[in-house]
Amino acid sequence: MLTETLTKRKLQASAMAESLIGSEIIKLAAEINEKIKQGEKIYNFTIGDFDPKIFPIPDELRNEIINAYIAGYTNYPAGNGEPELRKQVASFIEHYQGLKYKPEEFLISGGARPLIYAIYKTVLDANDKVIFPVPSWNNNHYCHLTNAQQILIDALPENNFMPTAASIKPHIKDATLIALCSPLNPTGTVFTEDNLCEICELVLEENSRRAATQKPLYVMYDQIYWMLTAGNTKHFDPVSLYPDMRNFTIYVDGLSKAFAATGVRVGWAFGPFAIIDKMKSILSHVGAWSPKAEQVATAKYLSDKIAMDNYLSHFKSEVNKRLIGFYEGFQKLKAEGLPVEAIEPQGAIYLTVRFNIIGKKTTEGHVIANSNNITHYLINTAKTAMVPFSAFGASDSSDWFRLSVGTSRAEDIDTVVNLIANALRQLK
Repeated sequence: MLTETLTKRKLQASAMAESLIGSEIIKLAAEINEKIKQGEKIYNFTIGDFDPKIFPIPDELRNEIINAYIAGYTNYPAGNGEPELRKQVASFIEHYQGLKYKPEEFLISGGARPLIYAIYKTVLDANDKVIFPVPSWNNNHYCHLTNAQQILIDALPENNFMPTAASIKPHIKDATLIALCSPLNPTGTVFTEDNLCEICELVLEENSRRAATQKPLYVMYDQIYWMLTAGNTKHFDPVSLYPDMRNFTIYVDGLSKAFAATGVRVGWAFGPFAIIDKMKSILSHVGAWSPKAEQVATAKYLSDKIAMDNYLSHFKSEVNKRLIGFYEGFQKLKAEGLPVEAIEPQGAIYLTVRFNIIGKKTTEGHVIANSNNITHYLINTAKTAMVPFSAFGASDSSDWFRLSVGTSRAEDIDTVVNLIANALRQLK
């Protein structure tokens, strides 16, 4: 009887876990993979990742990883990252970005995600407010995980979906953290110098207003894609523009995007030592270290500037070729009068595309009513998968999408554009 009662009992987790929403992108990817298993040909541009057959990690990095395992670097790493790696990352940031930070102001982790979580946990108390734009990647979920209050800024296409100082200003007095990202996931767009300067001025003014005993207003600056800018686009960051932002800015960066090394899991944060040190304590309890062998290998790779420059030159060229190829393809469709448009690529591995087809009917007479309908129409009719901005916090009525080129082959671009064109022509 007791066994039966226990079996029938509903198992419940915490309120936070019960109400946590899973990754919408992973859910969409599972649907697509199931179709592929059933034999369908789907061009999948949903995941912000790389196909290693198309975009492998640098040969030198791969060889150093192998050598590190052979040499036996398989025990625990230092809690804040191997000293030599922190030294080389500091040199890397100074050489390429011009920012001077000490090795002890860096924290190494298993990719950027634990670092973002640690920033939230370090600077926020329960019910503290976080300002972030929509669309943006995962800030809503990090707020949920840390019991923070969201202040959503609706970013607009006329600003390339980047938040502005004017949109942030009404909320700044009540906030503890502003979560920014440039180039932005999902849009691949960047801050202009003027736009970011205005935001920095707001932050400095607000921190000047706050009492010395009051918690500062911090900026989390996710620049994981910063080395992947397109064309003449330039990356700007808070401390380079305003040195006084140094006390209030925590950077998130890493190896994963600029070197197609998403699975290598070497990320770093840097900023005020007092914050970085507390983040280290949190992640030490979580155990979110980057593997020691990968840390040793990355330190050696980052010391080889010639190898890095050679890799980045080729890698960026291939990424940009795909972004421009899709962008020009969609521009041609737009010129033909089809309901599609795109924002010219600025950075990252993403193209922002709009399908202005809400309200139109399919050949079966179904009305396309929301972003979910657009998503599945493209999958089923154009055999092409992209992620709607609704997966990044935008409303279901949004008709904007993220196209990721990390798994795309250049020779498939014309085919995909033609498939999309044919699907759009069928709508009434």
